[in-house]
Amino acid sequence: MPATILLAIMSFYPIIQAIITSLKTGSSANMQWSDPLTYNYARMFQDKIFLRSVGNTFLYLIIEVPIMLVLAMLLAQLLNNKDLKFKGFFRTCVFLPCATSLVSYSLIFKSLFATQGLMNTILVNLGILEENYNFLGSPTSAKAIIIIALIWRWTGYNMVFFLAGLQNIEYSVYEAAKIDGANGWQTFWRITVPLLKPTIVMTVIMSINGTLQLFDESVNLTSGGPANATITMSHYIYNMSFGQGVANFGYASALSFLVFIMVAILAFINMKVGDKRD
Repeated sequence: MPATILLAIMSFYPIIQAIITSLKTGSSANMQWSDPLTYNYARMFQDKIFLRSVGNTFLYLIIEVPIMLVLAMLLAQLLNNKDLKFKGFFRTCVFLPCATSLVSYSLIFKSLFATQGLMNTILVNLGILEENYNFLGSPTSAKAIIIIALIWRWTGYNMVFFLAGLQNIEYSVYEAAKIDGANGWQTFWRITVPLLKPTIVMTVIMSINGTLQLFDESVNLTSGGPANATITMSHYIYNMSFGQGVANFGYASALSFLVFIMVAILAFINMKVGDKRD
């Protein structure tokens, strides 16, 4: 009963309150019912900055999630080798980025790719660039840096799940496949991937969920710039709530509810695709 009460107060009540707030307009001190009630929801489809944030978020999602999960699976496969020496050391090295503070690693990447940063120094000295390049000032390169940062930060996190799944597969299965003449590639696709399907579905859902709510990288790396070119949905919701003049909690709540619906739909699709039970 205490747990149920706390969940109701801390989770369900705020969700219901946010839905009610999304039907209102005005400043936080003087909110009134929208006329019509769907005003905030209609407004978001005419909001060019929000539509850009949706496009940016899904761009990060489409590029970053597949690369990150493939790398995580390959690293888990390599580090699951029973004959590999110093396995604990290598596993720790891959996982360490995940233990880094979100703000700290964003600031590290920001300094690395600054106009006078280490990457510019290396590229100019190697003759690849003639002069220092403003990586964070160009929309394309700024988005690429966010994607690289996400892959660096979260690959090790997902690798742990794949590694746990691989360790639950009996080694005798691989030995039987080897006796039957299967090579490494066939063993990976015919045995490892099917047996890891529950883990794959879980990591895909978590990665999609996390990317749709992407906030720290947009805020700390690029501040959503240049000219909102890298802003994400969560960053824009934050700006509507706290970052730009008068707090517009009604509109921000409507945007948040839309993100919630996106997460729920994509999670449902992934679960249905991954569930092959009769």
